[in-house]
Amino acid sequence: MQGLSCPTMDVEAYLLDRGRLVDGGLAQVLPPEDTYPSTIHQAMRHSVFAGGKRLRPILVIASAEAVGASAEMVLPTACAVELIHTYSLIHDDLPSMDDSDTRRGRPTCHVVFGEAMAVLAGDALHALAFDLLTRNETAAGPERALRVTQEIARAIGTQGMVGGQVLDLLGEGVAEGIRRLPEPVPIEQLVHDIHRRKTAALICACVRAGGLLAGASREELDALTRYGQDLGLAFQIVDDILDVVGEEAVLGKRAGGDAVQAKLTFPAVFGMQGSSARAREATVRAIGALEVLGPRAELLAGIAGFLLERAR
Repeated sequence: MQGLSCPTMDVEAYLLDRGRLVDGGLAQVLPPEDTYPSTIHQAMRHSVFAGGKRLRPILVIASAEAVGASAEMVLPTACAVELIHTYSLIHDDLPSMDDSDTRRGRPTCHVVFGEAMAVLAGDALHALAFDLLTRNETAAGPERALRVTQEIARAIGTQGMVGGQVLDLLGEGVAEGIRRLPEPVPIEQLVHDIHRRKTAALICACVRAGGLLAGASREELDALTRYGQDLGLAFQIVDDILDVVGEEAVLGKRAGGDAVQAKLTFPAVFGMQGSSARAREATVRAIGALEVLGPRAELLAGIAGFLLERAR
């Protein structure tokens, strides 16, 4: 498993296949659009089925498969993390946050259904996600299911995703000399902290969740953890790069939004070349962490390389 190996088409086929599996699971667990009160269920489905890479649920599945479990065994948790991710996007897009009018190539939830309904749709997806997390108790056992639920809750709280979003909001304009943060934090440390919390924490929790539910050994779980941490960092750096150089039709959202809002991104702090180098370094570290898993982790390695290629 050297370098950034794994045939691209194999990874693309895997992502497509597991993405379809997740979509099927989501279609089953989400209430039908005509379920009373219908407006909230329409709003939930509008956002969940707007497209997307399904990266987080696929990482739950791929990690479980790397230590010998089936995709079906961890599907409830895989669906749960996608609902959590979608709820966070709905709230991020609100006028009080990033004020985005498109997401995944479609009008955002608040544009179609109004701000109040968008907030409630995000809340409802969040609640349904934790309902789903309990459904792995039968297959994985209550102790594993409880541990996964606790880890995901921490990953999206103030020490994870929510905390990262707070720092992201407070950090707007820092690169231009505007100071909203109460503590004097070096700008290089701050951009790392935002990325680690806002994106990498949940991605790492997804990787660990698959391993935990599948009964990974301590050595295997340690490898998956290091992989998840570096993959999450690389993914967000690449996302920052694409916001600068990507095409709106491909991104599915307004390009250049980070610069307009003076967000503290890797390109803003380290430049494009420095950001690309850091993304590649993190990807190499992520793949290197998988050595202990051997050939079983080839798809995880391939996913890391595939995600890095988005920035080329």
